[in-house]
Amino acid sequence: MTSEVGVRAARAVDGDRLWERHEQLRAIGALGATGVSREAFTQEDFEARGLVCSWAAERGFPVHVDGIGNLFIRRPGQEDALAPIVTGSHLDTQPAAGAFDGAFGVLAAFEALEALDGASVPTRRPVEVAIWANEEGSRFQPTTMGSAVYVGALSLEEALASTDSAGISVRQALRQQDLSPLPPGRREFGVPFAAYVEAHIEQGPILERVDVPIGAVTAIQGLRWFTIRVTGQAAHAGTTPMGARRDAVAASVAMIHELSRAMTDTEDRVRFTVGRFEVSPNSPNTIPSTVVFTVDFRHPDASALARLGDQVAPICMANTCGCTVSVSETMNAAPTILDAAITETIRDTARALALDCVDIVSGATHDAKQMALACPTGMIFIPCREGISHSVLEHAERHQMLAGARVLTGAVATLASDPAGPGPLPPSSPPLQGRSKDTDDQDY
Repeated sequence: MTSEVGVRAARAVDGDRLWERHEQLRAIGALGATGVSREAFTQEDFEARGLVCSWAAERGFPVHVDGIGNLFIRRPGQEDALAPIVTGSHLDTQPAAGAFDGAFGVLAAFEALEALDGASVPTRRPVEVAIWANEEGSRFQPTTMGSAVYVGALSLEEALASTDSAGISVRQALRQQDLSPLPPGRREFGVPFAAYVEAHIEQGPILERVDVPIGAVTAIQGLRWFTIRVTGQAAHAGTTPMGARRDAVAASVAMIHELSRAMTDTEDRVRFTVGRFEVSPNSPNTIPSTVVFTVDFRHPDASALARLGDQVAPICMANTCGCTVSVSETMNAAPTILDAAITETIRDTARALALDCVDIVSGATHDAKQMALACPTGMIFIPCREGISHSVLEHAERHQMLAGARVLTGAVATLASDPAGPGPLPPSSPPLQGRSKDTDDQDY
């Protein structure tokens, strides 16, 4: 049930301040009139993180950073040694993205800290804002890298060794990190959270279609990522007979066609995408010798995720067209059920604020998926126009952001003030496996 202090804090959320800060963030890496390009561990990413740290400095909130670049902004609690209630998201974007994916969750989380201060609401537990590093996974793979390292689902060394298309490693990129004017303290991996709540745009059309401002996320569907490399033979486009060709593009097209057929379902629950397609030598009069393409496959049902995902390699091997092919699975994440008690707190908070709320399943992966391995976790969705995301056309309205920030603030205040505290993890959840010792300064 939503607490009185939760409602009081929620009503202290300042919609004008929230929007103004959104515009300040959008200007960093701005792409045209509405878009943003702020990939992970670029100067733009570091500048955006530094801006949020400067707001923390103005408020006197301490900031800590860990060895993969996750940031934590803390508002102390009355019993400050207790594990914190944490809320947040990410500031990195896709190469040509909108200004709301991730950034809204960080802005709403920081607004929650300010609203708690503004309403003079003390909380029993501390409340922290987490800014997770490299959630998108567009420059460095895998996605949700920072939160995965934090909970021990990905090793720090594996993450630091990941390289981008130019051969720059995460380790090298982190050395450029500058979070002035606030020198952060140091945070260990795996420091326990009492609970985690993340606000996000839906990135889908459901909330807009049903005209409901708040989605209480009950689950995050599973996903599997594959990288397929097809190797043929470069030859002259005008002199090589069709029957003698080893055309990597032709083979790749045949593979993608058959994969699309296999992934078609009458209920439209499968999500299948070829998002990257790189051709070499990429000349108009040369038969392509090499293609590298990716498959992003998602499904909310674990058995379907396993069954269909296991068909990717055999289908590719059966459609080589004289080429050779290698298939690497780069991610396999099962569907995640979010904490029922936190979801109910989100519903109760929306009702207390006279906001309609519906249950919804997330089609996209979020840092909340990693955090659910370590603590009770919930998510709040707000609508985005036409369900468009990962695009410069991505858009959420000011009143939608305000509604989401108010529900987030109320839920966080309620959880942080509850004498009983959030419930325990289910028995099936794995323990934290984060590193307990400092990494060298060169990892930054």
